[in-house]
Amino acid sequence: MRTAVGVLAIALGLLWTLQGLGVVGGSPMTGVTLWAVVGPIVALAGVALILTGRRGRP
Repeated sequence: MRTAVGVLAIALGLLWTLQGLGVVGGSPMTGVTLWAVVGPIVALAGVALILTGRRGRP
């Protein structure tokens, strides 16, 4: 379950980063610096979820 949530968080973090940087348009989030900062944080949290989810498996 953690792996699935982690993958979703990485995807959302990447999307939010690209929107914040103005690469992906069509959203009120486009060009807003906040999302260029929040996106990588969410993506890193997703990586952490995947790593902790995999650590518990044999």
